[in-house]
Amino acid sequence: MLVRYRSFSRRQFLKATVAAGLTGTAIYAGLWEPHRLSIERVEIQMERLPPVFDGFRIVQLSDLHYGIFTPVSLIHSAVLASNQLNADLAVVTGDFVTLPFRKHDSKRAAMSAGPCAEILSELRARFGVLTVLGNHDAWTDVNIVTAALQEHRIPVLRNDVSLIEQKNSRLWIAGVEDVSTGEAKIWQAVKKRPAGEATILLAHEPDYADEVSQYNVDLQLSGHSHGGQVRFPVFGPLVLPALGRKYPMGLRRIGRLQLYTNRGIGMIEIPLRVNCPPEVTLFTLRSRQNVGNFKQE
Repeated sequence: MLVRYRSFSRRQFLKATVAAGLTGTAIYAGLWEPHRLSIERVEIQMERLPPVFDGFRIVQLSDLHYGIFTPVSLIHSAVLASNQLNADLAVVTGDFVTLPFRKHDSKRAAMSAGPCAEILSELRARFGVLTVLGNHDAWTDVNIVTAALQEHRIPVLRNDVSLIEQKNSRLWIAGVEDVSTGEAKIWQAVKKRPAGEATILLAHEPDYADEVSQYNVDLQLSGHSHGGQVRFPVFGPLVLPALGRKYPMGLRRIGRLQLYTNRGIGMIEIPLRVNCPPEVTLFTLRSRQNVGNFKQE
């Protein structure tokens, strides 16, 4: 029996190859990478950090976006991974919820801050957890989101500061309201602490760093951009949000200010990630005074 095989032209073969590649990429971007939690370890040298805080560890989560695009299991995994890092302080830099496409459902979306906060209540660190709000929290219902967090004993810094003390030395953690609403007041957040003391700012939008750099702040921790979610070699991110375009990812320096932008846990608009996995960041603070002493020995 003679069996005839269909022969493919070069064009047909290329089309089939491209289609298979796109299908594989879509599967990877939608089903694999969004769940591939990455632990980023970053050392930060701070000139004004008291020596007793040398080695102080801060774990950062951001942009949880509790909802249909973020599996609850992923938030649980991020909390578990954070706890295993044995940090001294845990911070969450906003966007606990997601503004829905139908804006009349915004209050219902804000209510999802409750189950999100319940998961975050399992977050452990020696000096506890501090948070700030993001644009989606503000655009849904800032009071509902804040109340949900506070109900689970998770403090929210709203143009305010928190003090951490060790052996008569101090480290200040400041936090501002969401920048996109125009309510962020860095001057109000830092006025309660002495200008010469080490200060870390939590601010959802990273591009706010240009303003923060005019104040006496050592390090800003932000999120918001998601790193673009979809990043291609050479071209970089396809889309970045306002206030997250200048400093979309990683560690930067703006004058004397150091800025780190976290890629976040959740997703918005499209449930895809490419070359941009969800992130938990562990910072180890280093005192320049200790570094100098070490070099002299």
